[in-house]
Order: sequence, then C-alpha cells, then structure tokens
Amino acid sequence: MPRVTTDATPTEAMRSEALAVARALRAAGYEALLCGGAVRDALLGRAPTDYDVATSATPEQGAALFPEAVLVGAQFGVLVLPREAGDVEVATFRSDDAYVDGRRPTGVTFSDPPTDAQRRDFTVNGLFEDPETGAILDHVDGLPDVKRRLVRAIGDPAARFREDHLRILRAVRFAVQLGFAIDPGTMDAIRELAPLVREVSSERLRDELTKLLRHGRGTGLRMLRDAGLLPHVLPEIDAMQGVPQPPNFHPEGDVFVHTCLVLDGARLPEGGEAQPSKEDESVLLWACLLHDIAKPPTKSVDPDGRIRFNGHDKLGVEMSEAILERFKFPNRVIERVGNLIRAHIQIASTPDMRPARLRRFLADPDIEMHLALHAADCGASHGDMRILEFCRGQLAAYADEPIVPAPLLTGADLLAMGFAQGPRIGEILRWVQDGQLEGTILDSEDAARRVRERFSAPTGEDPRG
Repeated sequence: MPRVTTDATPTEAMRSEALAVARALRAAGYEALLCGGAVRDALLGRAPTDYDVATSATPEQGAALFPEAVLVGAQFGVLVLPREAGDVEVATFRSDDAYVDGRRPTGVTFSDPPTDAQRRDFTVNGLFEDPETGAILDHVDGLPDVKRRLVRAIGDPAARFREDHLRILRAVRFAVQLGFAIDPGTMDAIRELAPLVREVSSERLRDELTKLLRHGRGTGLRMLRDAGLLPHVLPEIDAMQGVPQPPNFHPEGDVFVHTCLVLDGARLPEGGEAQPSKEDESVLLWACLLHDIAKPPTKSVDPDGRIRFNGHDKLGVEMSEAILERFKFPNRVIERVGNLIRAHIQIASTPDMRPARLRRFLADPDIEMHLALHAADCGASHGDMRILEFCRGQLAAYADEPIVPAPLLTGADLLAMGFAQGPRIGEILRWVQDGQLEGTILDSEDAARRVRERFSAPTGEDPRG
C-alpha cells in the first residue's frame, strides 16, 4: 500500500491514508466510499479531523484484507486501521435493528449505501464521496442542507433522538461547531425530548459538552438554553439565569450572561516553551463555565441594596468538584479547575500580597491559566486589566531567575539538627522559605542559625557546619 509523502499536511496525509484504504477495498472487489464528517467538512472548506470509510466488505473480509485491523465494534461492522497520519475507521454498510437502551441498536443487518445513509443522525453527516471521482453521493438531501447551513435530522427527528439520546445534544454541538442553524422540526423534537439526555452516560455527556464548549464557547451555552437542554445537563448553570449582579462591576447583566461572555473571551496562553494541551483547554473552559457557579446560592442584598456573593469562590470549588465528579472527569482536571476557581477572587489582591505569598502564586504551574481566566472574567465585566498588567510585570521581573528558588533547608536538615518528625517540620520550612522569598534570610547558614534562635531547637549538630 502506498505511504503518505512526508511533505503532506496532516489533513492531506489523513486523506491519502483513507483513499489508499478505500482503493485497496475496491481492488479486492468491494464497494468503498468516504463518508461522514470528512465529506461534509471538505464541502465546507474545513479541514477534516478524521476520515471514515464505508464499505460492502464484512468485518471478517475487512480483517482478512487488513491484518492490522482492530476490531472495535465487529458486531456493528466497525474496524479501525492504525495509520501513521491517523486511524482510519472502516464500517460495513448497514441498517440498524431496534434501539432499546437509547444508545445502540440490538443488532445490525449489512446493507448498501442508500440504506446505510438512512440510519445516520443528520443529513449533513449522511453524505458519501466516491474515492476515485470525488463525486458526492447524497441519499438524504444533505447537499441542500450543507448549502443552507442547516442541521436537520434524517427522517423523523423524534425517532432519531429516541434511538440515541446523545443525538439531542449532538445536534446543538454540530450547529455551533459548523455555524449552522437547526431545522425547526428538528429543534421542536429537541425541546420535546430534552429530558431524555438525563439517561445518557456521564462520560458521553462530558465529552459532548466539552466539544460544545471548545467549538461554541458562550454561543454553545446560549444554544443549550434556547434548546431547553440546560436544566437537564447543567441545572446549576441554568440557575444563574436572572441572578442580578452589582451594575458597577457587572454592567453586562446577570450571572448567566456574564458566564457566556467569559467563555466567549477565553483564550489559551500562547507562546513559551510549553504549548497548551487539550487538557489545558478543557480545564480553562470548564473553569470559565463554573467560576461563578456558587453565586446563585450565596447571593445576598445589603440594607442599602448592594448585591453580594460572599464566599462564592470557596463554595464554588465544592460545587465544581461535585459537577466534574458527576461527569467523571479525571481527578487531575477536577483539582486544576478547583484551583482556578479558588483563586479567581484572590488574584485581585495580588498587589497587596506579601512578597512570599505573591511569589508562590506566580510560581503556580497553572499561572498562565489563572491569568487567562482573569482576563476573560474582567473582559466580560468591568474591563479593568490593571491586575493582569501587574501580574505580567511581576512575572517579567523574575524572567531571569526562579520565582521560587531551591529551599535553603530541607526536612532532612531539620531532623539532623534534632527536631522531631511531625507537623512542626513543615511549619519551620514554610517560615524559612518566607524569609528566603522576602530577602530576610540570605543563605543556608543564616537559615540554620535563625531556626535555632526562633524555634528553640534542641541541641544538635548542624549538618551545614
């Protein structure tokens, strides 16, 4: 099989791999077509992120032709072929038997392209492309919907959504991802059947919501609201609607409006040695979504009419942890989001922080994420960026030295000096580091002497002489 040339772009390389697979199937006597999102995206001038092939070959025939194939869904006719440029999914043309669990059919019957197209979700995803001629095969009137920029369910929308409840959410995600409108009949079915998304597994909801935030930002959240889905997937966010904020700090409107605008303004840090990862993007977006999650339950009004949200950062950490655990996010993501939410109020006090506390904050591995959340938060409200400028200036001042240098003393040093193992070791080390960061303790010898003087150190030999 021909290999992809090294000077091809990632998209060209993936397409070449998929075309090679389709041609190999055809050479073996099987029908093979490119299908799904790659066909749609090419028509829209977008770079496809993956390529799928639909074929008349059964899984067994496909596996015989491609010994490297991974059987990920052989009962549904699906193989995955590992390729250097990206895996190619190969699926047998099929029709689906009855759906009983709101997720998958009880079985499949291998079929042909027109029948296979009818069992897919939306018309713009039901197109095929001839790998030899590039001709588009349209059995579901998907081409007119691509031109009209419309997400429309294939056949009866309610039937499609009852088959797989996640399709209700996917309709919104595709609309924001592609910049399309949703067909009125399809939208009516979404609103009617919205409660069914409660039956979708947490992991599938998590992945779909993350994609929606990534592609749609605040627009995705607004469309969830307009489609009647918000109370069923994120009731805590739905509760933000109509919750007023102090107009001098938040002229933009209520907490929900503010949260949408924060998402709209979320920008991952660029440049530097460490480039943002997909996890970084998810952490920032979910932190933007949840940073004010506790404002509704903490809202109070002073006698003079001033609105307050005392403690919403602390309660927000607890609520965000519960939400992210509900969606089965990894513990690392939960912790990182919680740290961003915890600090989103504290960051305003950075100009008044003692040097030790400020330097520790600036040395946080997620400092760029903290600043990105703060920038989006301020940009969505009062627009005052002085705190951001202050932190940037402080970071620049430490560009040529560690913000938090290596400690002058370690726990082992304190034990050797005669201190007993226990919480006091940590307290002493923290005190030494405070002095180090603030310039009042100069070196290890000075640190050991000062520790003896302050903490009534037992008699013992100082390992530093």
